[in-house]
Amino acid sequence: MSRFWSPLVHRLTPYVPGEQPRMADLVKLNTNESPYGPSPRALEAMKAAADNGMRLYPDPESLRLRTVLGERVGLEAGNVFVGNGSDEVLAHAFQAFFGHGEPILFADVTYSFYKVYCGLYDLPYRLVPLDEDMGIQVADYAGPCGGVVLANPNAPTGMALGLDEVRRLLDMHPDRVVLVDEAYVDFGAESAVSLVKTYPNLLVVQTFSKSRALAGARVGFAFAQPELIEGLTRVKDSFNSYPLDRIAQAGATAAVEDEDWFLDSVEKVISTRRVLSAKLGDLGFKVLPSQANFVYVQHADRDAAELAAHLRERAIIVRHLRGVRTSSWLRITVGTDQQCEMLLSALREILLRNC
Repeated sequence: MSRFWSPLVHRLTPYVPGEQPRMADLVKLNTNESPYGPSPRALEAMKAAADNGMRLYPDPESLRLRTVLGERVGLEAGNVFVGNGSDEVLAHAFQAFFGHGEPILFADVTYSFYKVYCGLYDLPYRLVPLDEDMGIQVADYAGPCGGVVLANPNAPTGMALGLDEVRRLLDMHPDRVVLVDEAYVDFGAESAVSLVKTYPNLLVVQTFSKSRALAGARVGFAFAQPELIEGLTRVKDSFNSYPLDRIAQAGATAAVEDEDWFLDSVEKVISTRRVLSAKLGDLGFKVLPSQANFVYVQHADRDAAELAAHLRERAIIVRHLRGVRTSSWLRITVGTDQQCEMLLSALREILLRNC
């Protein structure tokens, strides 16, 4: 503890990101990164952007990127906000829309950064328990609140609500912002973007880190009606007017334009997830029905922390989240077919050895 810290800093409990280990021949299945790499067009665009123009500031409005993002879903640039990763977009949203004095509602098992934002901005919140099957029940979100945050698909479970349930949530809180965090939506869930024109209280947040394999570029974005976009922009321009550099803007724009690569990459992950889920089930794991690029699994007879440790000894990294409701589960990123077969082979050996 430092005597120079403010009282706020003393109270903070920072988010702990997934480990980025430095190990030889690592099979890295712990942070939900794409196993396939970015669009070749995106890589070329980023290389081309690294020219003498780097001496100039980037476009503070990221207009070209916002335009192509909007066009892809039938919206205008004025319906789109971009930031330095979806984490920054989420942070700006918490600051812009949730200071009403009443608690923000989000699930007790979900993206743990939500609680960190509440601590950073001194916002009250209430955790809404998942049901016994680790699912979200919209009825549990009724009553007064300062806003709602829904990860859909949820992380770490991978399960998603359909659009009818999202509509119920929006109708339940017409005077509060409902933030739908769709970091993993491209892997099989229904996006709420189609509801943006109908619901002024809807903010949909997505990212280039997962389905477009640009985690290293740090680009996130949001869709909403102009009133909410203006609120985010006011926060951004009071914090950092240039959140996206020239290279990131160029690469993200090209990634959106390369639809064929995007669809092919996503389909490969979905296909591998289907096979991986079935084979994990054959090994005695309970596998939740995932619509993300990871699976959430629990073994009836084996301790999750011990399984993770045994896998690590074999240079295979998965995510074990300690907590009352998560300690018996493992979150496993869907890798390539080869990586997933290495995981399964290691698990067979571990389970057989410890019978």
